[in-house]
Amino acid sequence: MVRKQIEARGITDPNVLAALRRVPRHLFVSEALRDQAYGDYPLPIGEQQTISQPFIVAEMTQALELGEEDRVLEIGTGSGYQAAVLAEIAYRVYTIERIRTLYLQARRLFDELHYHNIVTGYGDGTAGWADESPFDAIIVTAGAPAIPEVLVRQLAEGGRMAVPVGGQHSQDLIKIYKDEKGIHQKNLGGCRFVKLVGEHGWKES
Repeated sequence: MVRKQIEARGITDPNVLAALRRVPRHLFVSEALRDQAYGDYPLPIGEQQTISQPFIVAEMTQALELGEEDRVLEIGTGSGYQAAVLAEIAYRVYTIERIRTLYLQARRLFDELHYHNIVTGYGDGTAGWADESPFDAIIVTAGAPAIPEVLVRQLAEGGRMAVPVGGQHSQDLIKIYKDEKGIHQKNLGGCRFVKLVGEHGWKES
């Protein structure tokens, strides 16, 4: 999977490639779908949610430019696969899920796989995790209507964010970089995520 679907499409960060090789993706999908776990496409995980295709996981992780001392916030735990990939690289991963069944499944799997550097939260991730901010990196794993200002505020100076921005059926993957001069954006191309659900109002920054 990594050689044919990830490296061949331009992912070059050695930490990302190594993380993808270490995380057992088949454990993050149902037994009925395990024979498809390493295909380069999303798969259903229940509750009308999906596990993202491996290339998108790799692209978003590479965009964060993670170091081993970084603290990362993930909005939308889902299956837990993206958080596990992040945890292979970063110092600590904070991940929030608002669907209780998915939250509990992911938490059990993190424990079974000994991901002790993943901190899970159950609730509305659109408000971020202010008590643990600022973060070196933030990743949003569902489509947002605009760049979430509340999350931008929770980025440390020098922090990076990867977020799908757009309508319900298609988005652009936007990379945010925050420095002393302000917020910088880069469009990494089209993508398609499930719609982010939450009560916190997001406004374009």
